[in-house]
Amino acid sequence: MKIVSKIKAPIEEEMEIFERKFYESVRSQVPLLNRVMLFLVTRKGKRMRPMFVFLTAKMLHGSITERSYRGASVIELIHTATIVHDDVVDESTFRRGFFSLNALWRNKIAVLVGDYLLSKGLLLSIDNDDFDLLRIISVAVREMSEGELLQIEKARKLDITEEVYYDIIRRKTASLIAACTAMGAASVGMNVKTVQDMHRFGEKVGMAFQIKDDLFDYTDDDIGKPTGIDIKERKMTLPLIYTLNNVPAATRKQILKTIKKYNTNKQKVNELIRLVKETGGMDYAVAQMHKFRDEALEILSNYPDNPAKESLQLMVDYVINRKI
Repeated sequence: MKIVSKIKAPIEEEMEIFERKFYESVRSQVPLLNRVMLFLVTRKGKRMRPMFVFLTAKMLHGSITERSYRGASVIELIHTATIVHDDVVDESTFRRGFFSLNALWRNKIAVLVGDYLLSKGLLLSIDNDDFDLLRIISVAVREMSEGELLQIEKARKLDITEEVYYDIIRRKTASLIAACTAMGAASVGMNVKTVQDMHRFGEKVGMAFQIKDDLFDYTDDDIGKPTGIDIKERKMTLPLIYTLNNVPAATRKQILKTIKKYNTNKQKVNELIRLVKETGGMDYAVAQMHKFRDEALEILSNYPDNPAKESLQLMVDYVINRKI
């Protein structure tokens, strides 16, 4: 947690202000909604996405504007909406060690709350004429939806290539982090090139972030959740794709059979995880993760040094070194 505090140092005051503004932005005249909102706000994560918005804005402009706060709030509203809806779709009952919203209030209320958060995010931008910021987040939401649906389609056919995998994670994960950094730049009036640069930076970070997430499925470390979940859900991630491309045809056929027919068999899944490690699947994925990390840092190198930039560099390293 020390590294997170160090990352947050240049924007510590702004993050405290953000928490107050964010809670105000989700308040309602409906008591039930306010109880649910209080539940969501008090079980917040690290708030990485608002941190990306603020650090980018501060690196480029030296300070944070009201538009930066609104941009960060819109990002967090939309992100929270997608999490609430994802838990319903995945039938998840836990989130960050607590009961999920749908586990406590059931699916109907969870879906309606997700819709409410989405509408609040849209209205926050529209009411303040932040149409450029609204466009950034709207594109990200479209990409996230397309990425999830593409992954579902490929899970059925099991015909995913490395190129398609990158397309999926760019859409479903990297697009939102790219929106955060682009939002930070746009919120302080940066030119089109700078906003595009920051979008590319966030996208590279997001790619590394998702590869790291996929690696957790093969780890021996205690990360608070079981391994092999992606295999159980027939998700073809980079370590597995590499292995499929680098084993004899007979072994490839056996792997696909395991994923199709024995993906809930713990012994078979563990054997597949061991095979992925032995054939260098994890090592390859780590190398690709570092490649995206290096590309992200290369983009940052074109901008002046300051504490916010140092925190962004730390954030990039945190993304690939985190334990969960």
